[in-house]
Amino acid sequence: MSLRGFSTISFWADDVAAAAAWYAQFLSVEAYFTRPGPDGRLAYAEFRIGDYQAELGIIDRSYGPPGAVDGPGGAIVYWHVDDLAGTMERLLSMGATQYQPITPRGEGFVTAAVVDPFGNVLGVMYNQHYLEVLASARPA
Repeated sequence: MSLRGFSTISFWADDVAAAAAWYAQFLSVEAYFTRPGPDGRLAYAEFRIGDYQAELGIIDRSYGPPGAVDGPGGAIVYWHVDDLAGTMERLLSMGATQYQPITPRGEGFVTAAVVDPFGNVLGVMYNQHYLEVLASARPA
């Protein structure tokens, strides 16, 4: 058994409606699925984005697993972007804060990360390997 690709990335927010609106503005797409909690407030919003329609879920922080940190930490998932500097500029202008500056990692690989206004780390990168895999997956 091996990992075949991520299914859903979960981000936590105290105000799911505000986080969903922020991500809708950044991604230029509305959440395709939402679910209210027992109190009627939005508890979950899910977006499908990117070349493979990856899922980004925004979940009410009260549903987080026991022991989950209340701020940035842990693993960083990097999303490929074609314009890393432009993406970082846009994220920062929308209220995100720099977590990792634009950092060259070798030919064709450059990373950066921000903390969104809800405390989640969002990694972005230019990844030549991603583009090569994407190109090889398309029919000739």
